[in-house]
Amino acid sequence: MRNWLVVVLVVSGLGFGVLIGWLVWGGPGPTVPTKILVGVPAPQTGMYAGFGEGGVWGMQAAVDDINALGGVYVEEYDKKLTLELVVRNTESDPDKAGTLAESLILTNKVKFLAYGDQPPPMNAPIAIKAEAHGIPYICTTGPAEPWLGMRADAGGWSYTWATGLFAIVDPGDRPADGYTIADTWVAMLDLVGNETNKKAGVFASDDPDGVGWHGLFPGVLETWGCTVIAEEASKSLLPMDTTNFQSLIDEWVTNNVSIIWGNAPAPFVKTLLEQAWATDGFAPKLVSIGRAPLFYEDVSAWAGDAPLGVLVEIWWDPAWGDSPGIGGTTPESLAARWIAEKASPVNRSIGAGYSIIQVLIDAIERAGTLDADEVCAALAETDLDTIRHRVAFDENQFSRGPLVYGQWQWDEEEEDWVCPIVLSKHDFIPETGEVLFPIP
Repeated sequence: MRNWLVVVLVVSGLGFGVLIGWLVWGGPGPTVPTKILVGVPAPQTGMYAGFGEGGVWGMQAAVDDINALGGVYVEEYDKKLTLELVVRNTESDPDKAGTLAESLILTNKVKFLAYGDQPPPMNAPIAIKAEAHGIPYICTTGPAEPWLGMRADAGGWSYTWATGLFAIVDPGDRPADGYTIADTWVAMLDLVGNETNKKAGVFASDDPDGVGWHGLFPGVLETWGCTVIAEEASKSLLPMDTTNFQSLIDEWVTNNVSIIWGNAPAPFVKTLLEQAWATDGFAPKLVSIGRAPLFYEDVSAWAGDAPLGVLVEIWWDPAWGDSPGIGGTTPESLAARWIAEKASPVNRSIGAGYSIIQVLIDAIERAGTLDADEVCAALAETDLDTIRHRVAFDENQFSRGPLVYGQWQWDEEEEDWVCPIVLSKHDFIPETGEVLFPIP
């Protein structure tokens, strides 16, 4: 009995000592997490699956690189924490994107939201949930004009940071040369446009991305010197679910259109081009399309020679100069990792996905904490060279990046479609092929 009494007194004394220590030194220290959870609502299936496959892969590559170095140093805990992505498939549905973002916050307890390239309508619902729950969301989206319009309509999203893509016509705080679609596309007109009859046909899908494009690009063509055929929205700004484009194509043929400019998702353009190339008399010399032809995964599904000669904006490539990754990763080595794993041509969204994780890591380490508001304050001061481009946010929390022009061509040796850079206005991004003009 006496021995039990001694044990009780000793334990009680220890407990009393802990209590005194807690009172004197301000209680226990902060609970140290074992990892940093990042929620990723991404379009892994559906019309934007091309964006999703590359973007998620690039994010995971960056996570693997930082974790190989021990993780992200957080001063508050005086230790490195590993990153972990929690990925959910939005199925290219904006409504599901918002629902999944909220579930990641409330159920999975992620500290941050992040995702790579995708059109503005996919990012907006995620931004709404990030704002409602005070969770930083780092994304890539564009063009700037429709994105900033959506942001303004919502009263601004203080927790959402767009590492950019580009603008249609307004370069913001960047130089115009090579930083807007208009500047890049007009450079191609300057190169070969005078060898056409300068009659241009336009088209766009009626989502925010397409509406923004259609509102600006016919005017860009006219300023350059083109006559725009079927410019009226009723003729060339078409519902997303359109499957019969024959009336528009017939008008192009009737007016002997030699230039086609458009912007829409891949399934929309697949149907349009397949119908166009099957139409007698359709023989444009120059075709430039935003969004749809970005990814090999999409254009390789188009029938016959539909991809041949199609020009498209490019915002990342293995040739992206000396842009730095994590732990010695370069654009070229990142692309090599993709090819080794996927055995398919590079999906250019891997650069955007990788860059987003670099920006998040940089903000956490400068903030020294995982606190949402302090990380947002650090994001506002971001000035970082990433594997994709320099990221420095403007007053609208958007960072513009450089653009070049790619063109889909058939590689006889590889017997496959390739998309070399055929026009670059940047000394740090070399051209990797020659323009195919006119389209055979």
